[in-house]
Amino acid sequence: MADPIPNSIRQVVILGKTQDGKTFRPSDWAERLCGVMSPFRPKGGRGIQSHIGYSPYVRPSFQDGVKCVIVDTRLRDIEPMALQFVLSFAADNNLQTISSAQPPAPAEPV
Repeated sequence: MADPIPNSIRQVVILGKTQDGKTFRPSDWAERLCGVMSPFRPKGGRGIQSHIGYSPYVRPSFQDGVKCVIVDTRLRDIEPMALQFVLSFAADNNLQTISSAQPPAPAEPV
């Protein structure tokens, strides 16, 4: 399987808006997607309560008031199929995406 995005892309933001501008439902889609991806973490990053948090590579956020998921493409270093899964989720659901060569900002503490 070919790599879904070039190595120069450091992050992909999946917006909770379809290509035709409709709000994506269900309203907790981002949390569900990030929950599924929570096991994918850097080596050595498994602390005592790591099972109750999101992966630093796939985390929910908001952009301009729109729910989104920020995907750090270093996820491909852990599991290329995991990166393909989240990108396919966006494509299959006709969601808007924004790719950037800028690295993702560090996750804010919850």
